[in-house]
Amino acid sequence: MRAIFTPLEHRVPIDDRDAGSAQHALSGLWQQAGLPAAALDHIEAPGDAPVLPSSFAVADAIQASMAAASGAAAELWHLRHGRRQRVLVPRENAVLESCAHFTLDGRALHLWDKLSGLYRCGEALGEPGWVRLHANFAHHRDGALKLLGCPTGDATERPAVEQALRGWRAEEFEDAAAQAGLVVAALRSVDTWDRHPQALALAGQPAVRIERLGDAAPREWTHAADTDRPLHGLRVLDLTRILAGPVAGRTLAAYGAEVLLLNSPHLPNIDAIAETSRGKRSAHLDLRSGAGRERLQALLADAHVFVQGYRPGGLQALGFGPEQLAALRPGIVAVSLSAYGSTGPWSTRRGFDSLVQTATGFNDAEARAAGAAKPQALPLQALDYAAGYLLAFGAQAALWRQAREGGSWHVQVSLAGVGQWLRSLGRVDGGLKAEAPDITPFLVSEPSGFGRLVAVRHAPQFSETPPLWRWPSMPPGSHPAAWA
Repeated sequence: MRAIFTPLEHRVPIDDRDAGSAQHALSGLWQQAGLPAAALDHIEAPGDAPVLPSSFAVADAIQASMAAASGAAAELWHLRHGRRQRVLVPRENAVLESCAHFTLDGRALHLWDKLSGLYRCGEALGEPGWVRLHANFAHHRDGALKLLGCPTGDATERPAVEQALRGWRAEEFEDAAAQAGLVVAALRSVDTWDRHPQALALAGQPAVRIERLGDAAPREWTHAADTDRPLHGLRVLDLTRILAGPVAGRTLAAYGAEVLLLNSPHLPNIDAIAETSRGKRSAHLDLRSGAGRERLQALLADAHVFVQGYRPGGLQALGFGPEQLAALRPGIVAVSLSAYGSTGPWSTRRGFDSLVQTATGFNDAEARAAGAAKPQALPLQALDYAAGYLLAFGAQAALWRQAREGGSWHVQVSLAGVGQWLRSLGRVDGGLKAEAPDITPFLVSEPSGFGRLVAVRHAPQFSETPPLWRWPSMPPGSHPAAWA
């Protein structure tokens, strides 16, 4: 086992009145989660530079959400030891870690399908607009091509899709795709999104919802050796596939949790799994079979946290919804990720970061700020990564409350809700002029089951228990579906 970095030196207490905007964002998250204010004096999120070019405060969102996750881990360590350690989250490192940058055996992988992206539509109808397609999975790509009347398969080129979309109004195609179980988003302005029924359903909700599910005795956090990481002995079931959820599990693994990633053998994954599986054990489990469901229930008996990112209601239909988990394993912390939230007309709609950015106004707003004619994406998948850190934060905040109050708990984060929170952090004057820093000083090289992995090191620095990933990243199915 190798520490990712050296421990942080002890620093002077923080005066939040003089802190940067990320520190203020952290304070808001911390207060909403009900964690002790005294702990904030031991968590630093310094700096205020934009880091990457954007008119939105993406650096604040990434740094604050990561500081919340690492700070919560340190607070759980405090439960065991009665003293607090210090945590520092360097701003540039945090943002660059959230850019999905990695190579395998010196090769950079192509993470986007050639048909994914923005398209003009409606021009043949005199109502030009934009839609974004997400074609990284073959079944989503072929479903969209079938809906458009184009030949399916990877031989189809963009001009054929562009021509077909000329006859569709943007929101009509978005709705037709959703009804077919596909993933498409129509471009909206921020003002148009704010009037949407789904935006109204999210209004006033916190970025991280932490709710008690039912009664259970408090679970005592046993005293651990001073050198043990904060989450030593914690067992996490990770049933996620696409960025935000895997980032949450990877973060918990860095702080000492045993994370067991469970992938279905019949569902595809994205290449980023090579980077987001660091520190996890990785197994196959087919929940379509009775034997697979029985095995998951057996694993649940010894789990403390259950993280899932399947479509809303998908696991509930198999007997593993939040309330069902609480009945099977009293005291569990169930963690749910969704695209658009758990209430409202889009609560069952599928989505990914790029699509939610388009639907909720970010692409239009960035283009307006840049004076660009074409919609413009954020410089990183900020909704996914911030959501991942906030899922890890919410899980640990719920564990802290469970240790004090008992109960089973449900943590909910949505990509659209994270977008709402990102907007609340304000805009950055001149942010689009920022130049990305050199990523090279932040890279580390390590073995993996996918090849030699070079990726950005984990940013948070702890004064007493430096994070590390116990297991190398391995392909799905490399380990048995069992605790170590």
